[in-house]
Amino acid sequence: MRTVFMVAEKPSLAQSIAKILSKGSCSSRKGLNGACSVHEYTGSFMGQNVRFKMTSVCGHVMSLDFIGKYNNWDKVDPAELFSKAPTEKKEANPKLNMVKFLQVEAKGCDYVVLWLDCDKEGENICFEVLDAIQPLMNMSYGNDCTVYRAKFSSITDTDICNAMNRLGEPNRNEALSVDARQELDLRIGCAFTRFQTKYFQGKYGNLDSSLISFGPCQTPTLGFCVERHDKIQSFKPEAYWVIQAKVSSGKDSPLTLDWDRVRVFDRDVGQMFVNMAKTAKEAKVESVSKKEKAKQRPIALNTVEMLRVASSALGMGPQHTMQIAERLYTQGYISYPRTETTHYPENFDLKGTLKQQANSSFWGETVKALLSEGINRPKKGVDVGDHPPITPMRAASENELGIFTFTCLILKCLDNILDPVNNFKYLRFKIKIFLMHSRELSDPPIDSTDASIPVHINNICQRNYVTVESGRKLKPTNLGIVLVHGYYKIDADLVLPTIRSAVEKQLNLIALGKANFHQVLQHTLDIFKRKFHYFVDSIAGMDELMEVSFSPIAATGKPLSRCGKCHRFMKYIQAKPSRLHCSHCDETYSLPQNGAIKLYKELKCPLDEFELVLWTSGSRGKSYPVCPYCFSNPPFRDMKKGMGCNECTHPSCQHSLNSLGIGQCVECETGVLVFDPTSGPKWRMACNKCNVVVHFFEHAHKVQVSQDSCDSCEASLVIVDFNKTRSPLPDGETQHTGCVFCDPVFQDLVELKHATMRHPMHRAGGARRGRGRGRGRRPVGRGNPKKPKDKMAALAAYFV
Repeated sequence: MRTVFMVAEKPSLAQSIAKILSKGSCSSRKGLNGACSVHEYTGSFMGQNVRFKMTSVCGHVMSLDFIGKYNNWDKVDPAELFSKAPTEKKEANPKLNMVKFLQVEAKGCDYVVLWLDCDKEGENICFEVLDAIQPLMNMSYGNDCTVYRAKFSSITDTDICNAMNRLGEPNRNEALSVDARQELDLRIGCAFTRFQTKYFQGKYGNLDSSLISFGPCQTPTLGFCVERHDKIQSFKPEAYWVIQAKVSSGKDSPLTLDWDRVRVFDRDVGQMFVNMAKTAKEAKVESVSKKEKAKQRPIALNTVEMLRVASSALGMGPQHTMQIAERLYTQGYISYPRTETTHYPENFDLKGTLKQQANSSFWGETVKALLSEGINRPKKGVDVGDHPPITPMRAASENELGIFTFTCLILKCLDNILDPVNNFKYLRFKIKIFLMHSRELSDPPIDSTDASIPVHINNICQRNYVTVESGRKLKPTNLGIVLVHGYYKIDADLVLPTIRSAVEKQLNLIALGKANFHQVLQHTLDIFKRKFHYFVDSIAGMDELMEVSFSPIAATGKPLSRCGKCHRFMKYIQAKPSRLHCSHCDETYSLPQNGAIKLYKELKCPLDEFELVLWTSGSRGKSYPVCPYCFSNPPFRDMKKGMGCNECTHPSCQHSLNSLGIGQCVECETGVLVFDPTSGPKWRMACNKCNVVVHFFEHAHKVQVSQDSCDSCEASLVIVDFNKTRSPLPDGETQHTGCVFCDPVFQDLVELKHATMRHPMHRAGGARRGRGRGRGRRPVGRGNPKKPKDKMAALAAYFV
């Protein structure tokens, strides 16, 4: 029996599609990556009985990045990123092992049906899946087609079954247009981001942003926010006066009449009119006008309009709206929510769609009336060729989606009081009072996120370019304002949406097969490369704006530790990203982030004479010393940038991994548990890779790491000294040397904290992974270290 392998974009979609196609008769199991399930059933395909295997990816399988050495900001000129720097495809989420998972499940299959989302990104993912699995598929039979593409816009029985009966092929051109966009965004964004981040963080200490990023879509979005902010700032309110009269007829509530002239800007003139009007005692209705207003049929709903309506009617932000819409789509309630089209195709089944709502307890009767009386076609919109407008596909009950409340105002005619034609024109009113009010012209509103693309808004918020005020109003920060003004000053194309729009038109030509991928890519990169060089040469223009809003790095921070070059104090700058700056050498050194930094006993690194600092994540977390110079300039070949002393392989330094490492981490594959000599009297060791922390020997007077190793597991032994009055050791002993994993004397004095059960081997009775010797890397050629004794094996399996 042949096998058909089918892949959807998300696990929930795979489950829904498999359920529809198998008519509920599929069996399901978890895949090897733990994130995706596999649904299996038998059925008919191309006139033959086959076995179906339905699974999914979790978005993009691969992502684009530069090869290793070009990710080093210090050693690569950002200008090289436009052409010289090679790129490669890497797994988008290595922890998911998506490529291996797909290969295992697709091995030996005969056909593949791709159910990825029907947009350009989905088309690109199609080819990511094919690149992973095609080498493991069975050879085609004769000229048989083995790769098929399903096109659908909603998760309904009808749409899914129709898609299965009308399978096509994946579109290589659309996938290439996404490849081009990814490469352009990577090269352009990284080049500008690296240059301006290094330039400005090296000059100013209070930017409060760890990354001064540039993005071809993100930056124009910021530009919109700053443009509105500038209009608000330049707006000058002007006072004016309005005149109102209050009149009544008998016992009715008084009416407030507005002035035909509306307002005056001179108070004395307004007062003159009030004085003139006060001579009248009675007001007479001179005429009555009557108007009919008709509301046009709305244009069909696309993504931008959905975001706007959700904001204005439901008070929902764009990200929240898209999350809800995606969920409604995968559950089959609405069609695909990412579309720019506002026009239904002529063959769209409007009646069939309406019939799905006929049994609704809320609007079922209205739907039935529409069906019986006949429906008008929706107002003609724009068809951009992607998906139909967002459409409800099946009715939902309160029990399925939750309960909402609705409030409305109804005007009711009582005793002809509201009949203006028959009554109102004969009325006379007694004038009660004339009033004059002072007001000011209102300033323009702050931009809201109603119709903005959520991901770009989220990006500029994370970069500290804008803040979200009450009512989801976007207010740019000083950094955001200065950046946009600087772009306008140097090259307005960098912040205006026009150049991105032109690039998108070129990408669309690739998708339509009317433009060459390489030519478009090279032409666009050449343009931005020239813009980059001009930006670099003209950076002083933006710098002039920066120095008005931000403090020089030499005037920021407080003295902390001594520089190893000039032996003067360097200043610790706490604003993101935290770093040390030597004003004498004019050098800045990176530090570990998201923790506290303090001087480490005035001890120095034996390699460069820089005073060490201590990084700590909190009283219950872990801490380790850091050499500021080594952190940015790894001294050994096996070290990477951003490593502290707990990962340093110096053979004799008292702070290094070689001196303080105890044993392989009980949870992660690559980490080593390193003793923290500053943690007493609540002593601990912590993994130098993950969040495992081991507390041991509380109230011990002294703890040291021995040069000797355990015969059972090869972990380093520890030497523990206790006070006589508080020693937990037997027979009144105060000192003991042993293995924290194997020694029975230590078995009740060790406690594992802050770990998670990520691997099956960590479950009860399953801690079979040995702990390599703690000095540097795990020994090569010795085989697996022996497992510790039962007590410590239980410790490794028991996670608090």
